Amino acid sequence: MSGEDAPAEQQNAEDQKQETKPAEEPKAEEPKTEPAPAAAEAAPAATTEKVPEEDTFTYRALVLTGYGGYDKVKLQVKKGKPVLKAGEVLVRVKACGLNFADLMARQGLYDRLPSPPVTPGMECSGVVEAVGEEVTDRKVGDKVMALNRFGLWQEVAVVPATHTFLIPEGMSFEEAAALPVNYITAYMMLFDFGNLRPNQSVLVHAAAGGVGIAATQLCNTVKDVTVFGTASASKHETISQGGVTHPIDYRTKDYVEEVRKISPKGLDIILDPLGGSDTHKAYNLLKPMGKLITYGAANMLAGQKKNLIAVAKNWYHQFSIHTLSLIQGNKSVCGFHLGYLDGETELITQVMNTILDLYKQGKVKPHIDSTWHLEQVGDAMRKMQERNNIGKVILTTEPMPEEEKKEEPKKEDKKDDKKKDDKKKDDKKKDDGKKEEKKDDKKKEEPKKEEKKEEEKKEEPSKEEK
Repeated sequence: MSGEDAPAEQQNAEDQKQETKPAEEPKAEEPKTEPAPAAAEAAPAATTEKVPEEDTFTYRALVLTGYGGYDKVKLQVKKGKPVLKAGEVLVRVKACGLNFADLMARQGLYDRLPSPPVTPGMECSGVVEAVGEEVTDRKVGDKVMALNRFGLWQEVAVVPATHTFLIPEGMSFEEAAALPVNYITAYMMLFDFGNLRPNQSVLVHAAAGGVGIAATQLCNTVKDVTVFGTASASKHETISQGGVTHPIDYRTKDYVEEVRKISPKGLDIILDPLGGSDTHKAYNLLKPMGKLITYGAANMLAGQKKNLIAVAKNWYHQFSIHTLSLIQGNKSVCGFHLGYLDGETELITQVMNTILDLYKQGKVKPHIDSTWHLEQVGDAMRKMQERNNIGKVILTTEPMPEEEKKEEPKKEDKKDDKKKDDKKKDDKKKDDGKKEEKKDDKKKEEPKKEEKKEEEKKEEPSKEEK
């Protein structure tokens, strides 16, 4: 199904080729017996021409080599053309989507990704390069977007034809790579679980992220829906223009209090990607007949590497409720995980067709934050993990220009210089602080000296009297 299956299948194919072509072995040895150097040079060229494409085929792929920081995802070269099974297509990948689940997977917190080494990536866009047997609705040259459990962060990927969707006219490869995961997630939560209707209210956390923007756009397809969106203050203008009615700066304000000021009774639908204590807050914010849809545990992600304290804290505050409380509160709690719907092909296809219709009508459109080369995957992940993106972060398979490669070390040097400068500033502040402390101590000592002088003066007359 994915690029990870390719090496094993490719090895079998190579073994079969070697068994069926024994006559080629002696030919490769013949030049060694020839005394003339010209003949020896000609032989390898002839041999190269006879090597099948499957043996010379190479492609670049991002590989998660182990759990940890950004440096654990490395760009490698895979050899051998992937072998297609019945019902599969080979896609020449043009762009890939980066999702929050990929960040969690890097730390070993996402159970739908196999153990390393493995190529991550759940969505991509590109051109069909080959089709397997029994594929009737896809042909070579088709522009498609693809959805898969993993294995799409590479230059070529094998996926079931049923996991691909034709790219509409006018949609770029970057937009196509940004669409599947975010928009399917947002649509199914709002309409399949949430049953969103006119005049309802919705809370969207991380409203400037990929799912957040998708959810906001989809809310705007329904009449008079009020959208509350949490995001840092610098992103409020963008999300307001995108359709958020009430932006809330979660860093400086209590979003529960802010919602209550505007909607004292609470909200109809809350989308919760945070988990832990925020799920408790979300449940208490629901109106009667309100729906909480939880779809992540972003609070577990703190820093480049797995933070056991953050993970433990999230689990300790995990939301749990008795069914009688649900009955008495007239509320519902739903859980959504797209990674566990990979077998529901019909359902996903219906949702994608609806989303693509909305795109054609101009009602939804992915917002691309930035595009990065495969070589820059670490920087791309850092941008997303530090919540500096507005919209989707995209990886492009287009090779990085040599000029940019030369600039990369300079950027790293600048970062190192900045760190050194920051350290010098910190050291200077500490030194200044110590100097100030010494000054303060000196000032405190001066009154004491004066007091001593006064006491000595008082003692002088008594001595004279004696």
